[in-house]
Amino acid sequence: MTETAPATLTVPSHVAIIMDGNGRWAKQRGRPRSFGHSKGVDAVRKTVEAAGKLGIRHLTLFSFSTENWNRPADEVGALFELLKRYVEADLNTLDRRGVKVQVAGRRDDLSPDILEIIERAERQTADNTDFFLTIAFNYGGRDEIVRACRSIADDVAGGQIDPARIDEALFSTRVDTAGIPDVDLLIRTSGEQRISNFLLWQAAYAELLFLDVLWPDFSPAHLEGAVREYAARDRRYGGVNAGAA
Repeated sequence: MTETAPATLTVPSHVAIIMDGNGRWAKQRGRPRSFGHSKGVDAVRKTVEAAGKLGIRHLTLFSFSTENWNRPADEVGALFELLKRYVEADLNTLDRRGVKVQVAGRRDDLSPDILEIIERAERQTADNTDFFLTIAFNYGGRDEIVRACRSIADDVAGGQIDPARIDEALFSTRVDTAGIPDVDLLIRTSGEQRISNFLLWQAAYAELLFLDVLWPDFSPAHLEGAVREYAARDRRYGGVNAGAA
């Protein structure tokens, strides 16, 4: 993907987005929530393209949470169908553009057809290195941490890991985003100001930005504005600014 970010702009390596507001966007237009989700896919396409042009290397999108199972069955079905259609329509294009697609989230309770789509997308793009797109699907931050703990505990019980060796670096190899840098900038659309169980481990020092725009209306201009806001912030990671008194 071509990078065209302004030379003087400090661009985050990893941007994560909570894509919120599809339902409200549809309601404002007197349409069903599924219509809003469909328009949200258009925003995904534009955002992936814009991220590459800005020079962002890693983009993680929150598409379906472990809590979303509590929504009406027809809406859940529509969300699953949109994932299928997005992969079917865009996978070859993403592959040609050098995008590596990865899916974060639990898979043991997904249907075989959804699993096949996820595995095909990951397999087809596995060797790409130009841009990294992670879709958080059937994902919950607490669930991810519990699964990572169980994985490590199994290895401790099997004598493969000495408990004294467990540290942040080891733990990071067991989360769904292993090998991906921590989140630099986390954006949530729709005006809501919470992270909703998203990337709890990875976003420990992320800059948070809450935008009062519903996801289907999110544009490349909004993303560039978010990156400019990020560049203007002072990231100290718990320390102090070198110029502070």
